[in-house]
Amino acid sequence: MSAAADLSAVRDAVQLAANTHLLLRRANRHGLITGATGTGKTVTLQRLAEGLAAQGVPVFVCDVKGDLSGIAACKEGGFNPAILWDVFGAQGHRLRTTISEIGPLLLARLLELNEIQSGVLNVAFKVADEQGLLLLDLKDLRALLDYVSDNAKAISDQYGLIAPTSVAAIQRALVQLETDKADAFFGEPALELTDLLRTDINGRGLISILSAEQLYLRPGLYACVLLWLLAELFEELPEAGDLPKPKLCLFFDEAHLLFKDAPKVLLEKIEQAVRLIRSKGVGVYFITQNPIDIPVSVAGQLGNRIQHALRAFTPADQKSVKAAADTFRTNPAFSTQDAITALAVGEALISLLEANGAPQMVERVKISLPESRLGPLTSDERAQLLAGSVVSGRYDKDIDRESAYERLTQKTVTAQKAEPMTEGPKPRGRQPESLVTAVTKSVLRAAASQVGREIMRGLFGSMRRR
Repeated sequence: MSAAADLSAVRDAVQLAANTHLLLRRANRHGLITGATGTGKTVTLQRLAEGLAAQGVPVFVCDVKGDLSGIAACKEGGFNPAILWDVFGAQGHRLRTTISEIGPLLLARLLELNEIQSGVLNVAFKVADEQGLLLLDLKDLRALLDYVSDNAKAISDQYGLIAPTSVAAIQRALVQLETDKADAFFGEPALELTDLLRTDINGRGLISILSAEQLYLRPGLYACVLLWLLAELFEELPEAGDLPKPKLCLFFDEAHLLFKDAPKVLLEKIEQAVRLIRSKGVGVYFITQNPIDIPVSVAGQLGNRIQHALRAFTPADQKSVKAAADTFRTNPAFSTQDAITALAVGEALISLLEANGAPQMVERVKISLPESRLGPLTSDERAQLLAGSVVSGRYDKDIDRESAYERLTQKTVTAQKAEPMTEGPKPRGRQPESLVTAVTKSVLRAAASQVGREIMRGLFGSMRRR
């Protein structure tokens, strides 16, 4: 049987190897692809992603090493339905979101803030919500922080102490973010999730490929982008229950970066999203070298498992191999632990979910080669694919509408014009409040007494669109 026939050999399933299939109705139960460098993880990811797309399931994949873009190219020539994305806009359409939508929790992690600084950032977002200030890009956030600093006393009366040193630390972190060019992720037009859920006229799912070669060099930003996407899908998609096939499958390469140095509250949110997003019709597949890279609370949600070879040169390696072996349903025909260290390149131990939801007995298989090209697109192919993209022109030009920066700047100018000019020494004693301070107190008191004034925030504290 040819590889092309393999992809559709079993109805409502994706064939990964001889007699080994991923059932579409179980594909939203998430998955894990692990193995040492060079053992075949990328080829397995490509085979699985293209198989899902062939069955009408849109997929989103991260191209960390630059060699996965070939999934968009057919071996015999032409292109598979695909969209190229790039946070920096060099290798694909711009993928970005707004400061408001990403929320304070993920932003605090990206900025590497401590607990006190994170609390100040949360207050700043609260003030923006109550005053209806849109935070679209970094200049909006800088303007908001200046406003919070200038009106720290009035805001502290409402929410607790706002230390100038904490505000200054956040502002310094923003400067570093700009230096690293991470500000490219923030702005408009923001990604519309419907563009990730597309199928072509033949019913094939579109493959969204995120160019992450440069993004991966900024681990904090890489993790932030993927977690934001997960949160957006969790919040925006309606409940769907058990579908015949997923609405979308996400493949997060180098997944250990999502959890590295993540605070407990963020890990809890990730676990919640992974646990519940399957009911939205979304499958999430983590790709990493070692299964212990994934927190136990998250790993327990991953029903479909593919394990490539691990090497056991040290006692720590041997412990990892045993931990990986213990996650599989035992096959009496062989030792899972011994097999993990003996797998050849392209071989894997696989346990997928059966129709009743139970994990299959682990099998040792040779993963079938993908139908798409192994290796990256050429620069000419990439340009051709971008020119003919279904989203061509929608995300490639910046939009800068009125937001917090413009409104707060105008408020400052208005207040300065309203204050009377004085000559000579200022009288001692308590001075009258400036217009800005008076307005701030008035707004904060009014906002606190009005039910429903606060803009609803989502899973990671991001502002929901209305």
